Amino acid sequence: MSAAANDDATTASDATTRERELAAIRGLASAYARLRLEIGKVIIGQNEVVDQLLIAMFCRSHCLLMGVPGLAKTLLVSTVAKILQLSFRRIQFTPDLMPSDITGTDVLQEDPESGRRLFQFMQGPIFTNVLLADEINRTPPKTQAALLEAMQERHVTVGSNTYRLPVPFFVLATQNPIEQEGTYPLPEAQLDRFMFNIVVQYPNAAEELRILKQTTGGDEPQLAVTLTGRQILALQEVVRKVPVAEHVFVYARDLVRATRPKEADAPKFIKEYVSWGAGPRAGQNLILGAKARALLEGRFHVTTEDIKSIAHPVLRHRLVTTFAAQSEGISPDHIIDMLIEKIPLELNQRAEKLVRG
Repeated sequence: MSAAANDDATTASDATTRERELAAIRGLASAYARLRLEIGKVIIGQNEVVDQLLIAMFCRSHCLLMGVPGLAKTLLVSTVAKILQLSFRRIQFTPDLMPSDITGTDVLQEDPESGRRLFQFMQGPIFTNVLLADEINRTPPKTQAALLEAMQERHVTVGSNTYRLPVPFFVLATQNPIEQEGTYPLPEAQLDRFMFNIVVQYPNAAEELRILKQTTGGDEPQLAVTLTGRQILALQEVVRKVPVAEHVFVYARDLVRATRPKEADAPKFIKEYVSWGAGPRAGQNLILGAKARALLEGRFHVTTEDIKSIAHPVLRHRLVTTFAAQSEGISPDHIIDMLIEKIPLELNQRAEKLVRG
């Protein structure tokens, strides 16, 4: 085959690959619209929470949902599992919960034919696609550590054996921000494993009226399955293929580095209000989350607006504030707001105009 023929074949192959990727993007945007429609049959309002939850799932990551009781956090997670045709388990975390209660344990069994006794592994509730860890901060550090291994490595170790978890695998944990007696605060290492810290707010007046009408009647919404586990895995691969311009990488890097008070060029308010800033995993999550957000909106390019839109859920649990910030009532969200205003965008905006043509 001649060199020209080889070039033509390569060009045709690239065009086919490109067309498949564009079709996958259109499929993801369409699936997202169907997901939102089905979730809306059960969950009223909370649009930002739903968006962030779906972004994390398409990024193959985990979420921590913060909110007072009664805001449908558990209902949201179980609804998503049904729509996605995924297995779902809920664990109520308590102070007496042991690691084996989550991961499973070896049980001595007797073979009825041979009479021999053998240890057989009995899987715990963590062997599922969607795991709801309810009130995760109510269990001791030893049990939290068992969950940490599963979240990071996607396997569990019992004795000398390692067992792979099913794919896809998501941990969606809840935490009550107002009742802290008898709790075990999550260590920063485990908090860092959550891509998003999602704050679930009270509904507005109109949404609350709809909730009262919809949930006190006899009709139950019928949910349609939108995606399967295999389709989700394929879409997760599409997310990672989204191209990111250099200036978007730079903006994500600058935003994360600006949270560290020991950096020489950190803003003055960071040195005053933050004792420890975000690590490199925050930047990785900003880029991945921005890629997913762009695809969900039907775009094949990432902008700095995508980074800004997910900066709060990515960074709020990765900033350790000082006593000065706490005494003045300055929360991590306030600090992130100040950072977004502080980090220059002029160069990035000019570059995005060139990208858009």
